[in-house]
Order: sequence, then structure tokens, then C-alpha cells
Amino acid sequence: MTTPDLDLLIRDVDVVRAGVDTPTRADIGVRAGRFAEIAPGIDPARAAALLDGGGRLAFPGVVDAHQHWGIYNPLAEDAASESRASALGGVTTALNYIRTGQYYLNRGGPYADFFPEVLERTNGRSVIDFGFHLAPMTAEHIDEIPMLIDRHGVTSFKIFMFYGSHGLHGRSTDQSGFLMIPPDQSYDYAHFEFVMRAVQAAREQRPDRADSISLSLHCETPEIMRAYTKLVEQDPQLTGLAAYHASRPPHSEGLAVTIAAFLADETSLATVNLLHLSSGKAVTAALRMARTFPHIDFRREVTIGHLLTDVESARDNGGKVNPPVRPRADVEALWEHVVAGEVDWVVSDYACCRSEYKFGADPGDVFAARSGFGGAEYLLTGLLTEGGKRGLSPGRIADLTAGAPARRFGLLTKGDIAVGLDADLCLVDPNDTWTVRAADSPSTQEYSPFEGVEMTARVTDTFVRGVPVVSAGAVTTGPATGRYISRSGGEGTGSEG
Repeated sequence: MTTPDLDLLIRDVDVVRAGVDTPTRADIGVRAGRFAEIAPGIDPARAAALLDGGGRLAFPGVVDAHQHWGIYNPLAEDAASESRASALGGVTTALNYIRTGQYYLNRGGPYADFFPEVLERTNGRSVIDFGFHLAPMTAEHIDEIPMLIDRHGVTSFKIFMFYGSHGLHGRSTDQSGFLMIPPDQSYDYAHFEFVMRAVQAAREQRPDRADSISLSLHCETPEIMRAYTKLVEQDPQLTGLAAYHASRPPHSEGLAVTIAAFLADETSLATVNLLHLSSGKAVTAALRMARTFPHIDFRREVTIGHLLTDVESARDNGGKVNPPVRPRADVEALWEHVVAGEVDWVVSDYACCRSEYKFGADPGDVFAARSGFGGAEYLLTGLLTEGGKRGLSPGRIADLTAGAPARRFGLLTKGDIAVGLDADLCLVDPNDTWTVRAADSPSTQEYSPFEGVEMTARVTDTFVRGVPVVSAGAVTTGPATGRYISRSGGEGTGSEG
């Protein structure tokens, strides 16, 4: 009798490799949480557990590099419920943007005190692996960048370019109170420059990890947004998502991208991520800056929300997000850039916001609504559905959702199906047609801007390091075994807190 040497064997699947156009029929053997063998005809007697893949597609587990656990709900609650919703869409790793100030933990202070509390609140809550990007909001935070890299394995940082004089949801007159920064400091271009210099200094001091130490920017220009918001509020013909789009026009994005690029050049910062580009003008500016500064390694990000929804199709003011969803012409422009290979990865920008928080006293007033919504459940299947129609291969989709973000953010054991990597994968039925209904998601968000969208592929099973977290289309009821990922230069996984 053969003694099992594999913990799990998934038989008869079409293995999708990140960046490899054509899937390969094979079996997948897992041992000790890693891919141990990928080949046709592996003896099932070697496995302690067996799953028949039935010819489904086996995708690398999605690395959703842009989520926001805890922005509107308690962090521990989001880590539990929204990790389950993410897993339902094949997400096995979530990287969350987080900062001090209002929302999240609702306090300021040094990250030396703040971040251990983040880890404590998320420990033992998530069913998927997770990590964090942090935003240096103060001069003290800038000084903490080396500590965050070396002690906590946080190697990616963020700037919100509009926060200095514009609120999260619209106009604001109290940004210092919102950001909880000292009264003698400002969150402005000078601060952004000093953040860039500090990140570049950290890269130079750690040459073995320099490529995975990067800075991400939310590119919108507050001066443009303030002026246009005033104009829009005075125009009774503009309402809803169309009004919000007009109040934060695409050229505001393009201008901010240009400023960010010039600052990166001035500070010699070579690893820059341009987040959630939402318009044709924004991507055009990003491509122009890449040509202007070829020594800067720009990466361009788009969200599934901006690819699947527009100002007409998104569900009323529930579709409010920053940057806004755009008219259909911008959606088509984004798809053209994705298909042309000019977008590096696609994310959800997940920010679960329950109805009681999302909508103000007047649900019809878009400026009273809060910004952001969930949707990681639809990231992979949305790309397969719409991207498939436009000629995107499974391998290209795997790179957009897993390979490229894993490489950029130093997730050394994530992002592909290959021997030695974490056994993160999802099985996809490419011929299952279904309709998005918010009520079917384990998310605590009761609505969805994707409501009614028809998908033509479905995630049936999700594994995190070989542990099933979704089986036959349902989230499992086992313990939350997701780990905090410390990108400290070792193998890329670990646990803290």
C-alpha cells in the first residue's frame, strides 16, 4: 500500500500560469502548504486528500493589491467578513491600504504604536493571507519608514494627493482634523517630496530588496476638484454619479499624474505605482510620463469597478468612489489600454461600506454619500467575462490579477502556480453563467454597483496554502487560517501580532 506523500491532489485541471497564454492539462500535488508537483497522471494513491477538477481552469490565487479593511467597519469585523467575500472570488492574498487619522482606527500617532494594534485586530480573523501598505501622514511617519520595512516587513507606501485640502467624500474645511496631523505640519507637495526621498533612501540602503520597495499614489488634484465641485453643486442639471464625475474631472487625474512623475524624477525615486487610473486622460498622462522619464519604473493600476461600471450602469449613489466611475467612453478607453498591455494589474479597491453609512440623510445627494464599495468577489470573473470577449488570454488575466502585483510588492511565494510557491489557487468553471446579486455575498455590504451584471465564469473552489476556504461555490466553515504577510526579504510569509 502506498504511503501518501502529498497532502492534497487536484486532478484533471487546466493549469493557468501567469503570463503563459495557453493553459496546460495537469494534476496539482500539494505538500506542507506548497505546490509540490505539477504534472499529468500523478498517482492518486499518493494523496491524503483528492479533488477531481473535472477539467476546470486552475488559476493562481488572486493577489488583490488594493483593499481597505476597516475604513468604515471595525477592522476585526472586516478582516473576517470581507476576507470571506474575497475568497469567494478566488482572492487568496489581500494587500490593504491603511493610515492614521479619521476612519480605520480613528487616531493619529506613530506607526510604532499604531501598526501593532492593526496586526492585533486582524490576527486570527481572516481566511486569506493579507498584508498592508502604509501612508506616511506626518514627518514622524517618514522617519519610521526604515523601521516599518525591517521590523514589520511593510515595503509599500502611499500618498493621497488630494487629501491636503479636499475631503474624502467632497469639500472639507478641516483637513488637519480629518488627517489628525500636528498643527505645525501640512500634507502637501513638499510632504510628498519628502516621502519620496525617504522611500528612495530606503531602497538605496537595501539594494537586495530595492525593486519591491515602492510608493503608490492616488492621483487627483484638490485645487481642480474644489473649483469643479462648486460649479457642479450650482448646476441643477447634474445629479448622481454623473455629477460626482464632473466634480472630479479626468484632467484632475492627468495633472496629478504629471506632478507625481516630476517629483519622482526630482527625488530619483524609481518605483512608482499609479493607483486606480479611471479615465483615458489619466492613462494617457501616465504613459506620457513613462516615456518622459524612462528611468522610472511606473506601474499602472485599474480597478474592476472602473472596468465593469459607468455613471449610467452603477447602482445609484452606491457607486460613489474615488476617483469616480466615469462615462462609458472612459470605460472603453481603459479596456483598450488593458488589452494593449499598458495596464500592469487590476484590483478591487475594496472598501466595504454598509448602507447605514454609505448614504446620507438624502440618499439622492451624491455629495452626502461616502466614497467606496466592495467587489473583490467579481474581480477575476469580471475579467474573464469582459476581458475574454476582448481577447484577453487566461494567462494574461492571471498576470493582471496575481503575477504582476505579487512581483511588484515582494510577495515572493505568491502569484503563480509553480513548484515551491504557496499552494494558493482557485478553480474556475469557464462556462457557468450567473448574475451578480449582493444578497449572495458574505460581505456585510447590502448593495452592489455590480448588481445585475451577468458573469460567464464562476469560482468554485479556493485554496490558501492548500487549505480549502471555498468549496463547491460556498465559503467553508473552518477556522480562519489566513496569515499576515511580512515582506521582510525572506520567503515572504509570516505572522505577527
